[in-house]
Amino acid sequence: MKHEPFRNTDVAAIFADYPAGIRKRLLELRQLIFDVARSTKGVGEIEETIRWGQPSYITAQSGSGTTIRVDKVKNQPGQLAIYVHCQTSLIDDFRKKHGNSLVFETNRAIHLSESAALPKSKLREFIKAALTYHARKRLD
Repeated sequence: MKHEPFRNTDVAAIFADYPAGIRKRLLELRQLIFDVARSTKGVGEIEETIRWGQPSYITAQSGSGTTIRVDKVKNQPGQLAIYVHCQTSLIDDFRKKHGNSLVFETNRAIHLSESAALPKSKLREFIKAALTYHARKRLD
């Protein structure tokens, strides 16, 4: 799989420090974020930066979405996660829709395993919801 080139050397350094299996899955997740952003009207360019010590993806240009962060899960070897702001309804909405088919951490993350293929269709749906969260809330 071809990956978006890093434009932020600090983010690239974080990815380089991940164990190989985690890095592979996180790079797939990172590419999904860029792909969904490109294919979703109104999102615009994604800014890749660091927030709370984690690689983070922001709709700085459009302001359409909430920040998405990706990282390994501390104290859980082989686990990674996609994080969103805990005060959004994204995790609750997704939990209601997908139930036990995904592993959730309270109202802030979806956990994934480095040893399993990413559930890409569900993650695309989740990423799109996150990247358009503020735009949709303005319409409500």
